[in-house]
Amino acid sequence: MTRDEARAKVIFALDVHEFSDVEQWADMLAPHVGMFKVGKQLFTSCGPAAVRMIQKCGGEVFLDLKYHDIPNTVAMASLEAARMGVKLFNLHALGGYEMMAKTVETLDKEFKGGERGKVLAVTILTSSNEQTLQDVGINIPVPEMVVKLALLARKAGIDGVVASPQEVPLIRKVCGKDFLIVTPGVRPAFASSDDQKRIMTPAEAVRTGADYLVIGRPIAAAPKPVEAAEAIIDEIMAVEG
Repeated sequence: MTRDEARAKVIFALDVHEFSDVEQWADMLAPHVGMFKVGKQLFTSCGPAAVRMIQKCGGEVFLDLKYHDIPNTVAMASLEAARMGVKLFNLHALGGYEMMAKTVETLDKEFKGGERGKVLAVTILTSSNEQTLQDVGINIPVPEMVVKLALLARKAGIDGVVASPQEVPLIRKVCGKDFLIVTPGVRPAFASSDDQKRIMTPAEAVRTGADYLVIGRPIAAAPKPVEAAEAIIDEIMAVEG
């Protein structure tokens, strides 16, 4: 694995709300990470302008809005995300087969087989555990539920999933090597676990088969964010020595 290949796996979670912060972080980290995650807080505050600023600074975007609504609404929202030129965006697998299939159908009709952003299905959030699922009436173990949702997403034509690194081997086994897997809940060896419950180090996550790693606070809260990002790349490269 080259350093560029390792860097491409790192998605920096840009969890800010001021537009000036977007430009600062994008300008600082664009050469050091593969992508920037724009989530609900930032997008609600700054909208598509945040995406455009990251792209202006040379960065790629993972639009993490986790669409979950009636099929047509999610399909239309996904179409707008793809038109923005983001590299990745997502919806909730719990929205069901029809919602996911309608989204893929709409995207394919618009782009007619051309290059577009990849759409991912969120399985079970990394802040969730067995008790979390039971509280909402899902009496299936987390790993089993994640695999169930991943298979449903693949059947609907979705490009990949967002899942805990602990479930990556299970998903890879049933969904194949070309199914994208993006993993939050990744914490480098030098960082704390914060509120994530199902976590791994970058090296462990890549070793299990993750394609992309979402990492936020270990970079953002570091005294020297660029050095922290490069240290994470070092950890990923250590997978192959």
